[in-house]
Amino acid sequence: MQVTETSSEGLKRKLKVVVGADELGQRFSAHLDRIKDQVQLKGFRKGKVPISHIKKVFGRSVMSDVLQETIRETSSKAISDRKERPAMMPDIALTENAAEIENVVAGNADLAYEMSFEVLPEVTLTDFKSLKLERLVADVDDEQLNKALDELAERNQTFTPEEGRAASDGDRVTIDFKGTIDGEAFERGSGENLQLVIGNAGFIPGFEDGIKGAKKGESRDVTATFPAEYPVAELAGKEAVFAITVKEVEKPVKAEINDEFAKSLGAEGLDNLRELVSAQIKREQDGASRMKLKRELLDALEQAHSFELPPSLVEREFDAIWRQVTEGLQREGKTFADEGKTEDEAKAEYRGIAERRVRLGLVVGEIGDKNKIEVTQDEMRRALMEHARRFPGQEKQVYEYFEKTPGALQELRAPIFEEKVVDFVLELAKPAEKKVSRQELLDALEKVTEA
Repeated sequence: MQVTETSSEGLKRKLKVVVGADELGQRFSAHLDRIKDQVQLKGFRKGKVPISHIKKVFGRSVMSDVLQETIRETSSKAISDRKERPAMMPDIALTENAAEIENVVAGNADLAYEMSFEVLPEVTLTDFKSLKLERLVADVDDEQLNKALDELAERNQTFTPEEGRAASDGDRVTIDFKGTIDGEAFERGSGENLQLVIGNAGFIPGFEDGIKGAKKGESRDVTATFPAEYPVAELAGKEAVFAITVKEVEKPVKAEINDEFAKSLGAEGLDNLRELVSAQIKREQDGASRMKLKRELLDALEQAHSFELPPSLVEREFDAIWRQVTEGLQREGKTFADEGKTEDEAKAEYRGIAERRVRLGLVVGEIGDKNKIEVTQDEMRRALMEHARRFPGQEKQVYEYFEKTPGALQELRAPIFEEKVVDFVLELAKPAEKKVSRQELLDALEKVTEA
């Protein structure tokens, strides 16, 4: 095998590879030897067909397989010998014309092909200790804790009947109803003993408002209009009349925050519930702090590293982003003009995002490689189990998907790897800590997220 570099421009490489006819002949003979015991032809016992006859019958097909195998193996070896790091799979093109290819297939000529590919750039990592980062720390105060407990009590409120009560926001009513459009009943437009809390916006506009003021035993007609975007096309935009009978009106009773309430939620008592809620708030705030710090770290890493990006990687990332953006606009029935920009301006913006992602991906990968950061089998197993839990009753299908889909596990591995790299860099960067309020933390997170 002879390998010649025919072009080298920036990250782009082009190689010419020539595999001699003699080597192709050896590969051809070796392939025939491998299959001779499996060949079965009429007039011969299995494994007893002469090589010369196999060559006559299957020679062209075998040589075609040999050429594909040869190109795959020699292209891989050419890249490995040169210690190249291709950004993507090389493009391979035969250099011969049709007549010359026939000579190659016949075993009378050398095989020659060209490989075109882009290599990954050399990434010189910055000194992570020089990064200026700030970790925001928010403690849980009594005001936050009491507010959270109040919200918990509201979510666990009960309802009690009150004779003569007129239904209003927050009340729970029990109703029978029958809906018609132009005097005709429609599918799923009727029901009995339906309970709804007024003001929860669980029904079409006008329905809940029409019940307000009604008392137990009262019947009334309520007019409501289905939204234009209602998922049932036959009902979208239509005005309906509902004949409603109110069977019960119940007022909300907020749960009293005491030991009994705490025990109803599985806590040992009120003190234990306060500890549990406080710990939950702290986890949420620590998570927000982590998100803000991680975003600042990634911004700092991007700014600290400048190198040429492989155009193919940027284009692939941009295509994925652009497809997602345009499909989203199409679903919402919007255009770029509705977003206050032209299509060219949007493309420039999202290409910048694609370049950022590619640059950070290469930097994060280099940090991981240089520092031998790996994702363990146990970490992958836990990630797969957590992912499967999101689909109750379909766990088996989830596992089968990851077993049968090439590259699917990388979807789980990538975020784990990134988090481990972030932890590694933060350990060296030693961010300064700053005490802030919960609101200051949330404002800071929103600011970096929108940037």
